[in-house]
Amino acid sequence: MSEALPVATVRTQVTVPLAFPDGYATTARVFSFKGLVDGREHLALGLGDWASALDRLAAGGAAPLVRPHSECLTGDVFGSQRCDCGPQLREAVQRIAETGGFLLYLRQEGRGIGLYAKLDAYALQDAGLDTYQANVALGRGEDERDYTVAAQMLATLGVPRIRLLSSNPDKAEQLTRLGVAVAEQVPTGVFLSAANADYLAAKAAKAASSAPDLPVNR
Repeated sequence: MSEALPVATVRTQVTVPLAFPDGYATTARVFSFKGLVDGREHLALGLGDWASALDRLAAGGAAPLVRPHSECLTGDVFGSQRCDCGPQLREAVQRIAETGGFLLYLRQEGRGIGLYAKLDAYALQDAGLDTYQANVALGRGEDERDYTVAAQMLATLGVPRIRLLSSNPDKAEQLTRLGVAVAEQVPTGVFLSAANADYLAAKAAKAASSAPDLPVNR
């Protein structure tokens, strides 16, 4: 049974041109919201012909491609090589823009533990712990992210059914429980480097151990 969600509303929307360091550029319709349950400043970016994607969905057609992307200041902004967040953000924007859909930019730094705690976790990783063990050693959960606000934003935008751009089974499980129909889970690319190999290995092991019974496009 899905959970009942408090109603959120669109606060404002504005068109923003986007450009990435590799030269890729596009335009996003950026939505802000009122009534999100955690009170944080999360954003939805309508990419490509998102309006037509909504029309197709309303007519019973294909679900739009959607990625809930958790904020990573170090990776998204500073280009840190310790994770794959920056490349995933870049990939998601282009893939969604090509088909029409939404990127939900969620203010959940460090899998929900915050920026300073994430940097503390980095120090523990340098001492030999993996990314999940480091969170636990700090007295935090392995992954504290909550996708209630993502489900609220999708409901506000009129998106009850999605193609989920993510390799994380927890996103699909939470969104399904929150009433979002995941028509397909579309895996992201793999952005491997010498600096993030251990991080990606830990993520892959975690995903494999908790994968739900949901439709997945391999």
